[in-house]
Amino acid sequence: RTLWEQITGELQGEILIELGDDARASILSEMAPSEIAEAANELEADELADIVEQLPTTQQESVLAEVSPQLRDSLRVNLTYAEDSAGRLMSGDAIAIRSDMRLEAVARFLRRQGYLPDHTDCLMVVDREGALLGRLPLEALLLRDPHSTVDEWMECDIDQVTGDMPENEVARLFERHDLISVPVVDDYGILVGRITVDDIVDVLRSEADGAYMQRVGLDGEEDLFAPVWLSARRRATWLGINLLTAILAAWVIGQFQETLEHLVALAVLMPIVASMGGIAGSQTLTLTIRGLAMGQLAEGNRGALMSKEVCVSILNGLLWATAVALVAVVWFRDWGIGGVIALAVGANMLCASVAGVAIPLALKRMGSDPALSGAVVLTTVTDVVGFLSFLGLATLLLT
Repeated sequence: RTLWEQITGELQGEILIELGDDARASILSEMAPSEIAEAANELEADELADIVEQLPTTQQESVLAEVSPQLRDSLRVNLTYAEDSAGRLMSGDAIAIRSDMRLEAVARFLRRQGYLPDHTDCLMVVDREGALLGRLPLEALLLRDPHSTVDEWMECDIDQVTGDMPENEVARLFERHDLISVPVVDDYGILVGRITVDDIVDVLRSEADGAYMQRVGLDGEEDLFAPVWLSARRRATWLGINLLTAILAAWVIGQFQETLEHLVALAVLMPIVASMGGIAGSQTLTLTIRGLAMGQLAEGNRGALMSKEVCVSILNGLLWATAVALVAVVWFRDWGIGGVIALAVGANMLCASVAGVAIPLALKRMGSDPALSGAVVLTTVTDVVGFLSFLGLATLLLT
């Protein structure tokens, strides 16, 4: 807070949008609406939307009353769209021109305006009602006959998105087509704004951070220095789920207590079975989740992925089951134990690979995020199957 008081108003807005939610909420709670508005006037509407949403409803209206009319109108449009949609990413600074204008007239118009919005690679071409017709690359103004008209050089077959398109789909569009900007239209094809590559970089970074955090059960929005009670509450749920899965695995082991009492070697080797299955499953799970996120998996190729992963698990299972078996024979001088652990490692790696594909697909179909809960479910499967196969085979073959 001491540092915040030394920062000028024109920089406060830029800093607010970079802060974590908890830190931002703490600072906003001590700022007057006029102070927030002063900082907000330096921001784009899509950036300001994230800040305004954290304010109480009454304070939101006070801030909106203080900002410039143009920013207020753009912000109201952004807030009509759902969070994580294209409409929340867009800015209203797209430059629109008519198709019957001459290029020299367009150039004069731009000179009178005196500036170009960041990441402007083209001008949007619209009709009298504002419906999007195409785009005019900026290079046309420099390289084409200034007496020619816009419709002679405009590109009509262009990428465009609607305001309700999910932001991750927009990000995939930018990735596939190497876009710098893309126009946003409403349900009637009217131009309402544009999305630029800097917004998409933020989306991709947020997706990567969220997926990384969720793999260990953390909230993707959690701040490093969030309050103790809030952090503890966020993490408690997944610690509880992990405890339940650990109890399930322990219960499976408990069913073979007599076998373990007779063959102490099994207790020594048991973690190897679960670990090999866990690693094999995690590799497949990561690839499958990545494929789903990037739109590379569809109904038509899921069977091919499953077949490929089964073949990979069989080859790796044969290799590493043999290696583990030889280690067990040399260690304990017992071919029976070597055979049992080889069968268990092979079976668990095969099951883990199948689960690594099936679990994300099933969670996706149920509407759950595979990145959030896939690893927990997979760990349970590999632990239970690994212990059950190893101890079950030992009970049948060695006792």
